Amino acid sequence: MRTGYFYSLVFALLSSASIAAIAAPQARLEPVEASVVAETSTKAETGKVDLNGADAPTLQRELSGVGEAKAKAIVAYRDSNGPSASVDELLEVKGIGKAILERNRDKLEVN
Repeated sequence: MRTGYFYSLVFALLSSASIAAIAAPQARLEPVEASVVAETSTKAETGKVDLNGADAPTLQRELSGVGEAKAKAIVAYRDSNGPSASVDELLEVKGIGKAILERNRDKLEVN
């Protein structure tokens, strides 16, 4: 009888510990910002954004009139069609017109 009582206590203790472990709040990990090294690699020494190397957040941040959707469209176009030979190829991207291209022409380069 003592062993049955002992096993019941051990079971209750382990059950309580496992419930406490599951119900404990998870530690939140803060997202790490992109490093400065990655940011400088997408901008050339001239201060222009490389159309063939910049990621969507960089395009969104650096180009006027380009939001998240257009920046993702530029990257998707580049991924499906390969690197651009000139800045004028940006007109082929859906949502990018002559006005946006002319507004940002001095900020862009193709490497």
